[in-house]
Amino acid sequence: MKKLNKLSIIGYGAGDAANNLAFTTATMFLLVYYTDVAGISAAAAGTLLLVVRFFDAFADVFAGRIIDRTYSKRFGKFRPFIMFGSIPLLLLSVATFSIPQLGESGTLLYAYVTYAALGLAYSLVNIPYGSLAGAMTQDPGERAKLGSARMVGALLVGSALGIFVAPLIKPGANLQGMFTTITLIFVVIGTALYFFTALTAKERVHRAVPKVTFKQSMDTLKGNKPLLMLCLSSFFFLSGYLALTSVQLFYLRDVLGRLDLYPVLSIVQLVLTFFLAAFMPKLVRNVGKKRVYIYSSLITVAGGAIIFLTPASQVWIGFTGLVISLVGVLAVNIVVWALEADTVEYGEWRTGVRTEGITYALFSFTRKSGQAVGGALAAYALALGGYKSGGVAQTADAVFGIQIAAGALPAVLTILAVLVMTRYTLTDAKHAEILKEIQERRTKTVGSGEAADARVPVEASTTT
Repeated sequence: MKKLNKLSIIGYGAGDAANNLAFTTATMFLLVYYTDVAGISAAAAGTLLLVVRFFDAFADVFAGRIIDRTYSKRFGKFRPFIMFGSIPLLLLSVATFSIPQLGESGTLLYAYVTYAALGLAYSLVNIPYGSLAGAMTQDPGERAKLGSARMVGALLVGSALGIFVAPLIKPGANLQGMFTTITLIFVVIGTALYFFTALTAKERVHRAVPKVTFKQSMDTLKGNKPLLMLCLSSFFFLSGYLALTSVQLFYLRDVLGRLDLYPVLSIVQLVLTFFLAAFMPKLVRNVGKKRVYIYSSLITVAGGAIIFLTPASQVWIGFTGLVISLVGVLAVNIVVWALEADTVEYGEWRTGVRTEGITYALFSFTRKSGQAVGGALAAYALALGGYKSGGVAQTADAVFGIQIAAGALPAVLTILAVLVMTRYTLTDAKHAEILKEIQERRTKTVGSGEAADARVPVEASTTT
């Protein structure tokens, strides 16, 4: 199999950096923006996150079907969405963080509409972006490189937000002006990154059926047990991860009393990302993707237990718990994309039709559902604890609610993710056998001369 050049790997990573200018900004700061800036109660914000993120999950399926039915001879199947959907997505991020004062009902309605629109726009860019990895290469090591590049791109943005933005969220600051300015800057940066991805990360995998029918999509999904197991496990894992992400700022500010440690955590996250990105392809080859996923998840469980059990006075133990959780989360988020790409080949092996769009959409549907549940549970934990907005000192019950959201919920939900993943049957050895059989089928079909024009590589077709 042909190796990917460095520019295409970097270009692919740039796409997730652009994605996370919208996505990570929302997951890190939207809850605190809704409660402390827009004046929406924690309970109402939790319901909003639950409803809209479930809507986002269905938007992913809609986007997957659109993608499977679309094909451009010049740009391929996925890159047109990345190019033409990028600017609307980034502008909607500005609107989401620019809520005008419209009264209690008007403010809440504006928040629902803008966040839902942002989610739909994100689906129409992120689903093709995520599907693109499976179309760039079928080599497990190369896919691990793409997963690493994706994680580096995302974490560069996440770390920058933690280092430069999070410390600004303090009482008395003009938070509305800050969020509007930052999201407008992201429109310029994000557009440049998306177009860099579209110009460098090209599709190279043969495609027998350029436009997939609805029946073919459903046939591919029905018997894809590895995909279903991966989806269910990711649902639990993402529920826990989003609970932690949603209240991480609250935990550092209101429990440990050390908001100044947020930039430190972001720097640690950045260092860990580069280390894991370099180390992960070798680890995948030696241990296997499934084991890496399970072992990394157990590290996250240990970190969550430390966060939950550590008294608020023990700052450095609690901070260590955050770091340990981070190690597990980063490793899982690198390897999970390679696992998802493997399930595309499993579906193709069973049915003869390659459906990256709907496969990735189903995977993303369950991840978005997990994000919906995790973000809502975190907000409800704040509400039940009696969290008071405005940077005031929190009661013991409020502190305990934050610890539940940051520690207990991620630990319990990640244990469930591990239990599901033990049922995942698509090992690396099995995937290698499937790839070999798919290649043999293609060779026989091309040799017979049947529909040869539909099976040329996408990169060859784009030159005509």
